[in-house]
Amino acid sequence: MKQILQNLKTGEILLKEFPSPSLKKGHILIITSQSLVSAGTERMLVNFGKSSYLNKALRQPEKVKTIFDKINTDGIIATVDAVKSKLDQPLGMGYCNVGHILKVDSDSVFKSGDRVLSNGPHAEIVAVPYNLCAKIPDNVSDEKASFTVLGAIGLQGIRLAAPTLGESFVVTGLGLIGLLTVQLLRAHGCRVLGIDFDETKLELARQFGAETVSLQKGEDPVETGMAFSRGRGVDGALITASTKSSDPVSQAARMCRKRGRIVLVGVTGLELNRSDFYEKELSFQVSCSYGPGRYDKNYEERGQDYPFGFVRWTEQRNFEAVLDMMAAGKIETKSLISHRFPLEQAVDAYRVLTEDRSALGILLQYPSVEQVKDERIIQLQKNEYPPFESGEPVVGFIGAGNYATRILIPAFKESGANLYSVASSGGVSGNHAGLKYGFKETTTDTAALISNPQINTIVITTRHNSHGRFICEALKAGKHIFAEKPLCLTFDELSKIKEIYSSLFTSHSSLPILMVGFNRRFAPQIKKMKELLNGVRSPKSFIMTVNAGTIPADHWTQDLQIGGGRIIGEACHFIDLLRFLSGNEIITSSLLQMDTATGDTVNIELGFADGSIGTVHYFANGSKSFSKERLEIFAAGRILQLDNFRTLKGYNWPGFKKMNLWKQDKGQKACAAAFVKAIKTGQAAPIPFDEIIEVSRVTIELVKGKKDL
Repeated sequence: MKQILQNLKTGEILLKEFPSPSLKKGHILIITSQSLVSAGTERMLVNFGKSSYLNKALRQPEKVKTIFDKINTDGIIATVDAVKSKLDQPLGMGYCNVGHILKVDSDSVFKSGDRVLSNGPHAEIVAVPYNLCAKIPDNVSDEKASFTVLGAIGLQGIRLAAPTLGESFVVTGLGLIGLLTVQLLRAHGCRVLGIDFDETKLELARQFGAETVSLQKGEDPVETGMAFSRGRGVDGALITASTKSSDPVSQAARMCRKRGRIVLVGVTGLELNRSDFYEKELSFQVSCSYGPGRYDKNYEERGQDYPFGFVRWTEQRNFEAVLDMMAAGKIETKSLISHRFPLEQAVDAYRVLTEDRSALGILLQYPSVEQVKDERIIQLQKNEYPPFESGEPVVGFIGAGNYATRILIPAFKESGANLYSVASSGGVSGNHAGLKYGFKETTTDTAALISNPQINTIVITTRHNSHGRFICEALKAGKHIFAEKPLCLTFDELSKIKEIYSSLFTSHSSLPILMVGFNRRFAPQIKKMKELLNGVRSPKSFIMTVNAGTIPADHWTQDLQIGGGRIIGEACHFIDLLRFLSGNEIITSSLLQMDTATGDTVNIELGFADGSIGTVHYFANGSKSFSKERLEIFAAGRILQLDNFRTLKGYNWPGFKKMNLWKQDKGQKACAAAFVKAIKTGQAAPIPFDEIIEVSRVTIELVKGKKDL
């Protein structure tokens, strides 16, 4: 299938071939017939992409501080690499999609063949959650329905403003959302005053029943607004403009009546004059997209609807309301369409968007269903690969997120692994990684990747709740496995992995290697510390301080069902590191947790079989300007101190004072190289299977309590 992307680094618009997205739980697959280019949002994205690095930074000052914090802790080279990698990721364009349902999840209220509206991107096939779709009435055309999402954005602003019959309202900014907002306000029985610079848009507003103010002609919006409201002040204002200026908010405040309502739907400057609001007791509110449910992962991704009696208007129900208004003839869209392009001419459509400021509704028209290629595997190049039993690792990557594309895939490529296939659920990130690093193919079918007889090695870099399942499937297929941490999230998954692995002792002549990406074991300074500690026979004291930083409570890593929480999901790294340095089994463990909403500020105490003790301070309440990771080891009257994997110092350590690196190295490349080498040479796994199970068991026990396995 084809999809429109933007290169964030250059702003270039691309139409490329991708594998069709996979059907996830709670989603539906839609074959697109029409999609609408959102002139305001998408023009802004293209212009952002075309701007220089300096201008990109100036537009996002809050991210500049984050970059400087990262430079202070990780160094400039690592920071520049991270920024370039972020900008290198392609961005799917669009969010106004109409089409027919191709496939549905079994729990869906929709069915195959339904004609639906969604916020899917500009692509021939899209995967969209249930709650971001709505059925289209029979008398509403695909072209008209493609305006629904933009109409819902305006409608949500109207709901916040709460207009009543006969009130007077101002709409500042008469782009697509503004003109749809005018029509919806008129349908509410309101008198409307539209403000804009563009005479064509002002004429359309007049056709929809509004009075207008032409800023191009120098007409005074405040004076006109007062006259429009018969000298009383307007009841409210909806700002649907996109500008850096604070004038729209200031003007709205001055033309509003006492206790008037101002709702910002678009983007403006927010340098407000307190007296404008104070004297009239005005209310000011920013509207969030399509309505309640937006950016709530429980609602959007997991399909958990809000109770109808308590949240009457969700984003999906706003979609339905706009479609009902269209079906009743209350919203006219034909005059809003300025251009139509077949999908193949998408690049021309975006050129019109950026070069013609008068462009309004740009519709993209898609090939017929019969012409769409619904393929889950796309060939990228014709490489030859060693046979399965050759001992050469032929690798399939499951997951193509930022860590995989920036760290792991380059590390495996550099180590000499043969890159065969890369899978991603949506197809875009996998295709990007496949082309960039020379994979033979990209796919959205993970089952086909795991069962592929030409692939003998699986790398898993997906969300944590899928690790256990993929590991079990790959073990059954007799594949070598490298799983980014953690191994799994539950005792049941851990038992299943042990059971399957144990069964391989009798069914395979040689055991596949199972490894977790505990890369810190392989960092050069950790290897040096291990070497120095080998000469110490007395027990040791380990203090690992992790300045983990805050992650929002709604981030997937904090979700116990998906990410396992940060202790299982990330602190396992540091438990494994102390286990490696001690060289002894963990015999006691306990966790002291700060009482916070996320529970990710903890002390972990470990006791080892040789009498050594270890503490992991995993803190989410520190400053980003402080080192992220610091390790201190006290042993036999000596101390080793490692700061952020760049500076290692020895105190009273015979023959050793320091080992400093010019670039931070947490061992990711060496970890991948050790795994690949073990496959090639038939050596033992770089991390013993029993240690992987031990660390995973201890970590899960810390969070969920002990359980016999």
